[in-house]
Amino acid sequence: MGVVIEREEWALTPAAYPLLSAAALAAVLLLPYFSARAATHASGSSSPFDVGAGPFLRFRRAFLVLFSLASVVEGIQSVFGEDEFVRCGLGREQMAARLAAAAASALFLGGISGVISDKIGPRRACIFYWILQLAVSAMKSFSAIRCAWINNFIVALASSVFSFCFETWIVVEHEKQDQKQDLLFDTFWLMTFFESVSLIGSQGITNLLVNDDDNGFLLPYAFAALLSILGILYGRNASSTTQHASSIGSYQKSFFAHVLRDKRVLILVLAQASIHFAVSAFWFLWAPTIVADGRDAQLSLIYPCFLASRMLGSAGFPWFYGATSPFRNEDSLTIAYIAAGLSLSIVAYDYQEIGTLVILFCIFHACVGFILPSLSRLRSMYLPNELRGGMMSFSHSLSNAAIFVFLLQGAYHRNIANSTILGLASCGLLGAGGCIHMLRRWRKHTRQNPRSL
Repeated sequence: MGVVIEREEWALTPAAYPLLSAAALAAVLLLPYFSARAATHASGSSSPFDVGAGPFLRFRRAFLVLFSLASVVEGIQSVFGEDEFVRCGLGREQMAARLAAAAASALFLGGISGVISDKIGPRRACIFYWILQLAVSAMKSFSAIRCAWINNFIVALASSVFSFCFETWIVVEHEKQDQKQDLLFDTFWLMTFFESVSLIGSQGITNLLVNDDDNGFLLPYAFAALLSILGILYGRNASSTTQHASSIGSYQKSFFAHVLRDKRVLILVLAQASIHFAVSAFWFLWAPTIVADGRDAQLSLIYPCFLASRMLGSAGFPWFYGATSPFRNEDSLTIAYIAAGLSLSIVAYDYQEIGTLVILFCIFHACVGFILPSLSRLRSMYLPNELRGGMMSFSHSLSNAAIFVFLLQGAYHRNIANSTILGLASCGLLGAGGCIHMLRRWRKHTRQNPRSL
């Protein structure tokens, strides 16, 4: 007589996602009524979506739509995750090898792509991003080459380019049309907000288009290819800004002077690398951490809660900078880094209550949603625009090097425990919080940069 073992299933509270989404939307919609900055906009508009001069306002709206489409494509490429590898017949070691190779390509090719972006201009870099997405979506639409190594390389390179090309484009256009800095800062948090919304939307779109047969991935990747074509067409027709022409030698000297020899920018490099590594470590380890005690959980329902928390964090960003903020932005950013680090440190302690883990991961993502636009704001204050792509790709190269090592040692050779990786990510976030506090002290004792005014 066989023994039937019943597995316990943990269920997420149905109201969790609606409450987080409602809180994020309320933070956006109530902002004009509580922000003193709304009354100072020359256009007289109180909405963060409708400020700015006519030509730039039209570009900004189109840009946010384009950025949202790019985020949808990013989500489609990553939403299948381990299931795509399983359908390709890959085991644990083979998955780890593929991911490590992708991290290596992002380390070398992604690092060079930032410099190339600074040389050719952000609009062309965005077109290059769309071309990469079109190529990988087209190849993944065919089952015969869906599992090829080249797909992992292209996706990793496209993600690296995505991390800086759109931000650089909006900054260049903002400076070209001489808009207020507050408008640029609003665009930063709106980008993070719309990216989270688009990632949620990509999951819904994929669920509608995917099938259970061998060609089940055809429609999602065909849809991603269609969006990539639209992005290429818009990029080709968009107005271009003349890029600062400089030789390789002068760019190298400028990079050494303004990035490697400037303590403030180096702090931003380390802070960006720490948050990128922590987010990457989370996405590799959150699912096995949730189900580590043997209970089942509907991961597809938990995932949107993390992104809704990120929406809430980005929507809270405009409430914590400016004249009405109870703290300076650097102080709020320090607190966000410490909160994110502490949340991961509890997880790294091998805590296994699923409800508590979900809450901690939601706190972590809320902090991520606040940290990303805050770092973009600080980059605009301390970094020349013509070096933004190189600086951001340099910071991502540092985190990708760490990801490469831990994928090989942790996932492939199994020499490092998952809790150790999360603990190191937590230490990196706490250290970054200390660095941001040092930046705040240096700024207090030195003359304020005119770019921040």
